[in-house]
Amino acid sequence: MKLIIDADACPSIPLIEEIAKEHKVEMFLYTDFNHNIKSEYAKVIVVDQGFQSVDMHIVNVVTRNDLVITGDYGLALMCLAKDSVVIHPNGVIYNNENIDKMVFERHISSLARKRNNRIKGPKKRTKEDDVLLISNLGKILSNK
Repeated sequence: MKLIIDADACPSIPLIEEIAKEHKVEMFLYTDFNHNIKSEYAKVIVVDQGFQSVDMHIVNVVTRNDLVITGDYGLALMCLAKDSVVIHPNGVIYNNENIDKMVFERHISSLARKRNNRIKGPKKRTKEDDVLLISNLGKILSNK
């Protein structure tokens, strides 16, 4: 099992890194060259800038039972299709039942934005998000 992180918009990298070290799992941070991400533990993979470039690199390297952390529903859907385990940075585990609803809601929000309707952005990150992430990540890595 590899731990693959869509690092461009992941607020929890230090927390994830700590848990990965604890479980001695190989960790990869994928980012484009516009982000300056460093890690003493994880291997940082820098890809060209471009629409979905990080996502496409992740989809190309992920294999069955790898663990992917991403807030991108489209990437989560593609990784689930490759039989990987996918978790949101807030700790929610994606599955085939909840991802369809999330992708549909993203589509509805996109239509609203195109009509210039104001929609709410994501909620502010909370301590509860960290607790859920630590708990679910620990459970998944313990069963590797």
